[in-house]
Amino acid sequence: QVQLVESGGGLVQPGGSLRLSCAVARSVFNIYNMGWYRQAPGKQRELVARITNSGSTNYADSVTGRFTISSDNAKNTVYLQMNSLKPEDTAVYYCNAEVQDFSLMVQNYWGQGTQVTVSS
Repeated sequence: QVQLVESGGGLVQPGGSLRLSCAVARSVFNIYNMGWYRQAPGKQRELVARITNSGSTNYADSVTGRFTISSDNAKNTVYLQMNSLKPEDTAVYYCNAEVQDFSLMVQNYWGQGTQVTVSS
């Protein structure tokens, strides 16, 4: 079992910034991609941003130009820099990773979620 450890959520005013981090908690054979999803109350979970192990990224239209996803492959960690935050960005943010362990099995894992609240 692979654990994803998230940090960085909190309360911020509109227009402010937050940085989320997510680390794969143990050594694995390979990480194909990592990403962030979010789920607001009463809504479905949606993709926010994703990055592959080659550095390719994609973003939801609603965050393009405001959020930046990056990764440190040596640390098996992904970051989400969120700028110009809006109240509609309020949600629980979940880290996701497609991981190949040393048995060469590929599985999809989720973090426990971190709350981001944008409010004045």
